[in-house]
Amino acid sequence: MLTEGSDILDKDQVFMHMALGMAKEAYRAGEVPVGAVLVKEGEVIATGYNRREGLQDPTAHAELLAIRAAAEIMGSWRLTETTLYVTLEPCTMCVGAIVQSRIPRLVFGTHAAGESNCDFTAETLFNHHVIVQSGILAEDCRNLLQQFFQQLREAHPVPS
Repeated sequence: MLTEGSDILDKDQVFMHMALGMAKEAYRAGEVPVGAVLVKEGEVIATGYNRREGLQDPTAHAELLAIRAAAEIMGSWRLTETTLYVTLEPCTMCVGAIVQSRIPRLVFGTHAAGESNCDFTAETLFNHHVIVQSGILAEDCRNLLQQFFQQLREAHPVPS
């Protein structure tokens, strides 16, 4: 029998698998493999994957593309009652967009290098607070990123 907590974890894994699918789309396109899925009431509202190279847009991160699409679909910049699933911990720019769009819950797979960008749950300066869950399918998310960067290093070795 599933408890409420394990039911949420099961749903998180399902949606994170979808985000991983989006990350694989980015990988195939030669982009850093990060994928995002925005969900409301168990339904996928929008998806995105990194497209900075393809669009030559420094803001074309998976999260922002999913947020923009969801705002258009929902007809509002307020994305309340949603959860954003992302394979990699969002950068500071994307964290700002998550707060500004009023997304109440963020679930991500693996941490970025260095200090956490998502340590804003205790921040009292914002009028909106985000619940953060990390580590969902972390190994799969991390492995995809490592594979991408390993191939990139092999294709473009640093001269000695």
